[in-house]
Amino acid sequence: MSNRREFLRACAGVSATAMAASMSRLGIVDAFAQSHADWHRGGFDVATDYRALVCIFLEGGNDSWNTIVNISDYTSYANIRQGLAIPQNQLLGGMVPPSDGRTFGLNPALSAIRPFWDTGRLAIVANVGSLLEPLDRPTYLARPDLRPPALFSHSDQVSQWHTSCASPALLTGWGGRVGDRTLHMNGDIPFPMMVSIAGSTQFGVGAVVRPLEVTSGGTVGLSGFNTSATSQTRYNAMKQLLGVDNDITFAKTTGNTTGRAIETNELLSTALTTTPPLATVFPNTGLGNQLRMVARIINARALLNIHREIFFVRIGGFDTHSGQATNQPNLLTQVAQAMAAFYNATVEMGIAESVTQFTASDFSRTLRYNGGGTDHAWGSCQFVLGGAVRGREMYGDWPVFALGGPDDSGNQGRFIPTTAVDQYTATLAQWYGLAPGDVNAVFPNIGNFNSNNLGFLS
Repeated sequence: MSNRREFLRACAGVSATAMAASMSRLGIVDAFAQSHADWHRGGFDVATDYRALVCIFLEGGNDSWNTIVNISDYTSYANIRQGLAIPQNQLLGGMVPPSDGRTFGLNPALSAIRPFWDTGRLAIVANVGSLLEPLDRPTYLARPDLRPPALFSHSDQVSQWHTSCASPALLTGWGGRVGDRTLHMNGDIPFPMMVSIAGSTQFGVGAVVRPLEVTSGGTVGLSGFNTSATSQTRYNAMKQLLGVDNDITFAKTTGNTTGRAIETNELLSTALTTTPPLATVFPNTGLGNQLRMVARIINARALLNIHREIFFVRIGGFDTHSGQATNQPNLLTQVAQAMAAFYNATVEMGIAESVTQFTASDFSRTLRYNGGGTDHAWGSCQFVLGGAVRGREMYGDWPVFALGGPDDSGNQGRFIPTTAVDQYTATLAQWYGLAPGDVNAVFPNIGNFNSNNLGFLS
């Protein structure tokens, strides 16, 4: 801890902006923090198996009610949705969750993942959203203080999903906090536990853990160098200079941190180059290429000597106030095709039961059609896909489709969640390896709900 305190004191003496800019390159903060995490690893066993979580964030607020449709109550859906309603004969139906008993169907754009429902690898978590505590319509109307702050706001709801805490506002994300508590499972290795293929994200920030940022094309090396002999000489000289002035705390810390970050980058680059390519074909889309990179890193897990990894990818465009009838199906097609390819890659690697991909989004959208699309709402439905998923089931309660009805926060079909984000994410975290004794520390509001494990993972 003393080294970390010295590092923070040194940081205080320089421009915060300059420090952030220089240290974010190559996952420098992550490399420093993880190299000084012995205080947290001590006394814990290194994992002998492998598990990974892959968060697929649907940015903008995906409309759940045209993603999954209750065919048994199609009339209510069609009457409210009007021109936005998907014709019943186009829905990918035949989905009857045992816990519910009604028949549901998927948007036809999701044809690539529909078969996974039948094979028991796909589950739905219904009407999940940010909550301080369980909330019904009468309480929502009478007690504004019990509502999550800044409801229906993109930035605030994204933050509440990333932190898995409706209030108070946290600087760390739930993925990062899980990483803090499970770092010991990877032992003393140089490769970070958290990897983002989608740039900076609060989701992966912990007290110790920081996400290593890579692109869908590979690692991000230092600029200004190439493979020529002269350039490599300069590169090696630069690395040697990192060991100069080790008697100065800031210089030593910065040098060590930068050096470890360079080593991490070189380690990943070598692992990706050395590992034989996968035969699975990914769609050539933004999300497809992100998940392809995730699969490549997982495929190199033996060379990286890593046992636990958390990944973050994202796809935007879901803020469908207008043009939803065209835009959302196009986006859902990309999501389904990328998720299906990624699952097939885990089968090819022989680790389908060790990797779980799951969706998240700002919020769902209003049940009421605005003439061109839908507006910001609250409770949403999410997919979980993987070999360990207890599929062919819906977890949580499907809302009553009635404007101003018992599940509506107003009269637009902004449904009050019946399952908390905390419960959804705590279920994922415990499967990943979070100890029962650490659940309350990672998810500070989880004690307000009747269960911290929804049971959709075995």
